[in-house]
Order: sequence, then structure tokens, then C-alpha cells
Amino acid sequence: MIDRWHWHGGGLGAARAYFGEGDAPWIDLSTGINPHAWPIPPLAIDWARLPDDAALRALEAAAAAHFGVDPAMVCALPGTEIGLRLIGDLLPGPACHIAPAYRTHGEMIDGGTPVSRADLAEANDQTLILANPNNPDGYRFDRPALHDLLGRRGEGWLILDEAFADTDPAISFADQVGDDRRLLVFRSFGKFFGAAGVRLGFLIAPPTILAAVRRKLGAWPVAAPAIAIGTAAYRDQPWIAATRQRLGQQATKLDALLIRCGYRPIGTCPLFRLIETDDAPALFDHLARRAILTRPFLEQPRWLRIGLPADAAASDRLEAALRHG
Repeated sequence: MIDRWHWHGGGLGAARAYFGEGDAPWIDLSTGINPHAWPIPPLAIDWARLPDDAALRALEAAAAAHFGVDPAMVCALPGTEIGLRLIGDLLPGPACHIAPAYRTHGEMIDGGTPVSRADLAEANDQTLILANPNNPDGYRFDRPALHDLLGRRGEGWLILDEAFADTDPAISFADQVGDDRRLLVFRSFGKFFGAAGVRLGFLIAPPTILAAVRRKLGAWPVAAPAIAIGTAAYRDQPWIAATRQRLGQQATKLDALLIRCGYRPIGTCPLFRLIETDDAPALFDHLARRAILTRPFLEQPRWLRIGLPADAAASDRLEAALRHG
């Protein structure tokens, strides 16, 4: 069960079973999911009908407007995880992925090999998979660097996982996708909108690639509730703008909290911070026994990722636990 924490965040049920309930409600800081979710209103869902194709196209159009791309380049997915694996089946090797990053990136294409950012020159002329911003260290590639990486692909593709790009529209490289470029971009709905359970994602790609993915997905790839929620959320520009500002402010407060407790926050993605410390496994255990779940890493035992506390009370509990570690 202990390995559950290393697989990905969000294992609150396993944490409760292993560590017990403790003296206070659990605080889940193990994910990079916005703790202030988009307020889902009552939606009229006809549960007796299959999802409507026109509604799916409207979702893709709303998402495309949010991404700043042509709707003809956008395909809705039942979660980015599935889309990444479908693309892995469609693209030939050789391929490599920046590590550390998402575990899925290393499983997408058979024979894919990990590469560090320092050794990217060794990955020329092949497909390269990377997250921008990266998870868990929050590293961001700027546009000149991405153009350089794209130009080095040869017959390979540059695959960008922009799961956290909604926090700052300047991050995204999606507007560069076109028929003349070997570039694919994935976007996730659940992290920024705080609704991972909706299981909604998008692929931004040339139409030939989208056609192949749609054939793999088959009919009705996205459930009617996800279509309705996603369409309404992407059209809610006031909430999106306010949330971007709010997340930045909260990330600044988390940085200050970590510094007060003697840790150096790493990363620029406002939905999480990484800390590096020799006692990271013991610190994870210490926090968990105080009903605060964070994210450890088996391959990087000195790392601990901490998501945004939802409110002042959660921040106070985190700071008290860190100070008495």
C-alpha cells in the first residue's frame, strides 16, 4: 500500500486506511488540482439519450477558443491519460521522454527511453514527450526553447503535455500546431478547473492525426455530463481570469510559508510546489500522521511535492506540522 503514494497523487482513501483518521479532517495536498473548483451549476442532462454530436462539437469549439486555436485542430478525449496512450499506439519509435515527469510518458511508446533536460541533445531526430510546465518540479520551457526542440525532431514528433498550462496562457505552445509541423499538444480540464473526476481532456493536432485518434475513440467518446460541464466552464471567462489571479496569490503565500519553515520552494506552476530535503520520506510520514497527505517520489527520495492549501485553516495546519517536524 505504501507504493500507492508514489504512483500518483490523490490516494486519500489509501492514506486513511494506512495512517488512520487522526485528530483532524484530512488535508489532501498530494495533487496539483485547484482546491477551488469551478462551481458546477445544475445542468439539464438527458440521461436516456446518447451524447449529442453537435454538443460535442460545441465543447471542442469552446475549448479551442480558450486555447486560442482553430476548432478543426481540437479533439475532446475522455481524459488526457487515454489520449496519450492512443497517440503512443499511433506513432512509431524511437521515442524518449523527459524524466522525471508523468509515469504515463514513459509507457506511451514501446521502447521509449528517459532523458534528462541536460541531455536533450541526445534526443535529436526522434519523438520527444515532455510536460510544460513539468510535473513535479514545475520547470517551464520558453517558446524559443520549444521552437528549437521542435526543429530537432527530424521524422519524430514533439508531444507536449500542457496539463497545467491553463494557469497562464503565455505558457501554451498550442497555437503553433499546424499541418506543416510535427507537433501535438495535450490539454487537461480537471486540474485548473478543479474537477479531475469529470475525466476530460483534449488533443490539439493536425487533422490527419485527429482523424486517426477519432477512429480509435469510436462513437460517443465523452460522456454527456462532461460535455455540458466542460462547455460551460470554458465559456466562463470571468471565473477563469479571477482564478488565474487567485492561484498566483495563493502560490506566493505557499512559497512564504515554506520559506518560513526552512524549505526552498521549487517551481513556477501555481498549483503546487516541490521541496528537496534529506528527510523527505520521514517528513511525508510525519505529515501523514497529522492527516496531511503530500506526494513523495520513489525515484527521487529527497523530493516532496505540496499542493495548494484550500484555505487559511489548512495553511495554518501545514505550517504547524512543518515547524514541528
